[in-house]
Amino acid sequence: MGQGKAERSPLEPPDGVDLVLEFVNTHADAGGRVERFEDAGALARWLSGNGFPVEDGQVTSADAAAARELRDALVTLLLAHSGDETLDEGAVRLAEGHVQQVATRYPLVPVIRADGASLLPQQAGVPGAFGSVLATVTLLAQSGAWTRLKACRNQPCHFGFFDRTRNGSAVYCGSACGSQVSMRAYRQRKKAQAG
Repeated sequence: MGQGKAERSPLEPPDGVDLVLEFVNTHADAGGRVERFEDAGALARWLSGNGFPVEDGQVTSADAAAARELRDALVTLLLAHSGDETLDEGAVRLAEGHVQQVATRYPLVPVIRADGASLLPQQAGVPGAFGSVLATVTLLAQSGAWTRLKACRNQPCHFGFFDRTRNGSAVYCGSACGSQVSMRAYRQRKKAQAG
């Protein structure tokens, strides 16, 4: 047998997953997380903290709104990966259409090397960040890992996570959210029985 690269387990998150999860997990929730794309300043802090340095005044309120829209569309797609029953087909199609529209604004350049290929954004700053997220999603889809990125089906959470289960069946980001959903369902059954 020849020596080669050690194969990565399909249960291990591939390169780039962290960037996509960092991007989608910027929304506020009932558990205390705050909106990380609330305004231009918040987006600029997120960009700088995630390897996309920007200069003062380079990020606008429109950029923050665009980031929220792209993020929300990606969360919708991750909820579809989780099989969220509250999600209708129309919402998924709208999210797919939005992501496609955004992708046309931030073109990617294939970089081909002897040991592989990657996609890189043509621009820096906000466009570079959006392009990098979309490039990563594309590469994850090509590797077969995209559908393992999911959003928690617990309604107030919707936290993005990488499904490490062998059969790809995880639908909650953790046991606490699974317990909350079970408890709500139990209370609803009790209420229905009492009524």
